[in-house]
Amino acid sequence: MARTRPLSPHLQVYRPQMTSVMSILHRAAGVVLTTGTLIMAAWLVSLALGEEAYDVVVMVIGHPLGQFVLFGYSVALIYHALNGVRHLGWDLGFGLTIPQVYKNGQIVLFLTVVLTMGLWSAVWM
Repeated sequence: MARTRPLSPHLQVYRPQMTSVMSILHRAAGVVLTTGTLIMAAWLVSLALGEEAYDVVVMVIGHPLGQFVLFGYSVALIYHALNGVRHLGWDLGFGLTIPQVYKNGQIVLFLTVVLTMGLWSAVWM
């Protein structure tokens, strides 16, 4: 009779940790940046196509839904950049203890909120 081996626990068994959630968010931000870059490319192409095409893109981006998408793009951009700097620090051997990982993760989240609010308050001023 074969010995039964323990099964690997599924994600449902684990309590989400800050490190795992931030890793997933980093990957999701990369996807958002990829799709958001298509919007930026459409804006640039509309500049080349003329005033009518540009007016259409500006109208779409100026719509509340377009503003919401642009806001999400800016959050993803800022978060991904800050978390990328965090990863570069890890590659250099800085901040690798568990307390430091949680502390610099909190700093990334805090700065993401502050810089996003600063960016959008500057846009609306």
